[in-house]
Amino acid sequence: MADIKQQIFQELSALEEAASRLRSAAVVAGHQTDLEVAILTEQVKNLREKNKRANDMIDNSLAILKKLQ
Repeated sequence: MADIKQQIFQELSALEEAASRLRSAAVVAGHQTDLEVAILTEQVKNLREKNKRANDMIDNSLAILKKLQ
């Protein structure tokens, strides 16, 4: 009977360790996801700014071409 109790406690301990590792992995993945989202947000912001500048340059170029005609 003592052997069975000992085995149960060992299995519970192993299960607790596995759950702890999984929690740690989930926390790390969450931080990594937050970092990725922040990086992608900054990239989108930069692309929108570049797109706006490009549109402004195109509009200016078209205005100049219309004046030359």
